[in-house]
Amino acid sequence: MSTLKIFALAPLCAALLSCGSEESMPQQSAAPEQVPATPSASAADNTTTDTTTPELGSFGVDLSYQDENVEPGDDFFRYANGVWLDEFELPADRSNYGSFTALSDRSDERVRTIIEDLSNMEPAAGTIEQKISDYFLSYMNTEALNDRGIAPLQPGLAALAEIDSQEELVTGFGRAQIDNTASPFGFYVSADRSDPDQHQLTIVAGTGLGLPDRDYYLVDNADYQEVREEYAAHIERILNFADIPDGAAKAESILALESRIAEFTWPRAQRRNRDLTYNPMSYADFKSEYPGFDWDGFFAAAGITELDELNVLYPSVMSPIIDLVESVPVEDWRNLMTYRYIVDSAGLLSEEIDQEAFHFYSTVLNGVPEQRQRWERGVTRVGSLSSLGEAVGQIYVQRHFPESAKQQMENLVENLRTALAESIEENDWMGEETKEEAHQKLQAFRPKIAYPDEWKDLSDIEIDRDDLFANAQNIREFNYEDEISRLGEPTNREEWGMTPQTVNAYYNSSFNEIVFPAGILQPPFFDPAADMAVNYGGIGAVIGHEMGHGFDDQGSKSDYAGVQRNWWTDEDRANFEQLTTALAEQYNQFEPVPGYFIDGNFTLGENIGDVGGLSLAYRAYKLALDGEEAPVIDGYTGDQRFFLAWAQVWQRKYREDNLIQRLTTDPHSPSEFRVNGVVRNFDEWYEAFDVTPEDDLYLPPEERIRIW
Repeated sequence: MSTLKIFALAPLCAALLSCGSEESMPQQSAAPEQVPATPSASAADNTTTDTTTPELGSFGVDLSYQDENVEPGDDFFRYANGVWLDEFELPADRSNYGSFTALSDRSDERVRTIIEDLSNMEPAAGTIEQKISDYFLSYMNTEALNDRGIAPLQPGLAALAEIDSQEELVTGFGRAQIDNTASPFGFYVSADRSDPDQHQLTIVAGTGLGLPDRDYYLVDNADYQEVREEYAAHIERILNFADIPDGAAKAESILALESRIAEFTWPRAQRRNRDLTYNPMSYADFKSEYPGFDWDGFFAAAGITELDELNVLYPSVMSPIIDLVESVPVEDWRNLMTYRYIVDSAGLLSEEIDQEAFHFYSTVLNGVPEQRQRWERGVTRVGSLSSLGEAVGQIYVQRHFPESAKQQMENLVENLRTALAESIEENDWMGEETKEEAHQKLQAFRPKIAYPDEWKDLSDIEIDRDDLFANAQNIREFNYEDEISRLGEPTNREEWGMTPQTVNAYYNSSFNEIVFPAGILQPPFFDPAADMAVNYGGIGAVIGHEMGHGFDDQGSKSDYAGVQRNWWTDEDRANFEQLTTALAEQYNQFEPVPGYFIDGNFTLGENIGDVGGLSLAYRAYKLALDGEEAPVIDGYTGDQRFFLAWAQVWQRKYREDNLIQRLTTDPHSPSEFRVNGVVRNFDEWYEAFDVTPEDDLYLPPEERIRIW
């Protein structure tokens, strides 16, 4: 897609769960929305939460989901969740469903109520309340959208049709992020990896692909071949909405062009290697290194007139893509830009166009038969970070986040920090020089909990209740101008890369920060009334997971200040890589779908986060017990409750098509293996559940991997 990436996170953040809508077209992360002054107090209320009784079960785990016919040592994921897995029916509008989804649904319901309350207030024009309410209402007015059909795109389509030369093509590429079309070159502004206090532009070659990953173009198997055929038919139908002639031929040309781009795209594991993706150079050297393309014209069209230096994300891709621009007819590029312009705008148009985009990107690619209800999609549009999400989030935390939870989270974070400090000190594979650097980085970790301390101003965005397309364009242009205005300016470490109502968490290596939005601070992750073992196995492991990203295979390449540099001795780095390679090999053996395996190198960072996070949470739990023996509750020991909490967090079912896509696009392992692939590396789990060599998950002690 052609929207911008998150300014401070891409590509250096690691989230607990993959982000973005699962039931619509795949989208890149958008630039952060600008956030207003605090909404009026009348827009919010403060709800109270029962903190005396756990929400789930008697101690924080719902034991009714257990399958007691399964031995924990054979399949701990099913042992903890088997009854739910057998009985729960995936809703027709979901590609997958689990604990995260249930909390996201709860968040959506709350946001819907907020929006409806604002609408009932008839807020004054120009207020943030008016913007939130009217944007949602403009999305819900399907009668107006159906009457207009594709009419909102006609000026843009006419402009694209006039592109008839290389010069005009370069201009179109430069404006792609403003106009919501396609370009083989994208860019974003983020923190400079050598100086995180300053912004830097990064240019990306090989953008504009419509299928989830290069494998969908290049791998010759029946599944991907069927997807390619469906894709060509879908492109033709999209072009037909605009009465574009020769749709079938143009669709084939678009698929052929994207396939050629995919040939040069780096494999997914290579794309996440920070040593390969940081290639800063002066703008003058850049133009000399990559001639044959009018870079001055490209950036001028993008509104960037002063550029001293930049980072090249995938350097070996640049020249081949430039050659494609020179050799492929302008008409083929114009066809691609036209298709992407229509399909990327589908959610703003009539229901028949929107439904066609859904059919391919959700039904064909993910196996989802039905769209989510219109109000749910409206809440997602209005409440996302790329929209008015932080503005909605201000009201959300006023209503739904108890401040007492923030203090409890701060205490948990510090307990996990202590646990990681002990782990670093006790590691026998790391020397003193590297340990000193690791301790410095750990102490510099900055936690952000629940919501930002600073909110931004959205007052310049115009929102009209009667014009959804213009509203979306206004927000896009606002974000874009904010993005490029950062060039030459210092970074702001107070900004967030997720909204408060988001059910997720992340680590940002450039700022060396761990971030936990209010949305995730709920059961099954965090419940003030739950048993301590459950909270450590839930949110404690989440905290540990994000801390672990600072010391995973890529996060470990940045220091305490967020500067990308090698702070390891050669011997210690070699020892570390020996452990991580062994962990990758473990995950390479997992086959979630027949014929489709987990890519252990692609998922390595998240797997390190999972194994390390649970290890740190366990250590912190034992520290919190302060030498006391945990009580037995309902027949379960403290250690058993701890591991059950982890398994409960990852309760999830997938449609097979969605699972196949995730294996090529999601750096997280599927939920089953975020449980089984992790616990089998823990001696304490073997002891807690009497796991023996006869059990399927058993690993000999010498093959168990514990890094942190």
